[in-house]
Amino acid sequence: MMKSLILHTATRLMIGVLVLFSLFLFFRGHDEPGGGFIGGLVGAGAFTLYAIAFGTEATRKVLRIHPITLISVGLLSLVVSGLIPMFVAEPFLTGKWLFIEWGAIDTKLSTPLLFDIGVYLCVVGFIVTVIFSLEEEG
Repeated sequence: MMKSLILHTATRLMIGVLVLFSLFLFFRGHDEPGGGFIGGLVGAGAFTLYAIAFGTEATRKVLRIHPITLISVGLLSLVVSGLIPMFVAEPFLTGKWLFIEWGAIDTKLSTPLLFDIGVYLCVVGFIVTVIFSLEEEG
């Protein structure tokens, strides 16, 4: 934890921007370069910056979910995205899409999106776990 007024102020301003940017990269990357991995890296970077500025205990309060839980939910999402096609006699990890029309809103849900969500959660959970471990040892 660093006691710098500039770092504390900048971190409070930047964490929201970094999390929103990570979500932008996640959703943009679903159909173009980017996706779960790079979005997860930027999201983990936001919480890493917060941990450097305010310490791991404050970051745990902001995160609200234990990083191991993020990894577990991410792995569950990865496995489920692979198993869904098997229920319709297709190979593991075959992409399946579901198109939903709600009036003027068209929604496209897919197993690749579920897979990307799993990657995002695993990356954020793993990096935050490593950062917490390193900071608590020091």
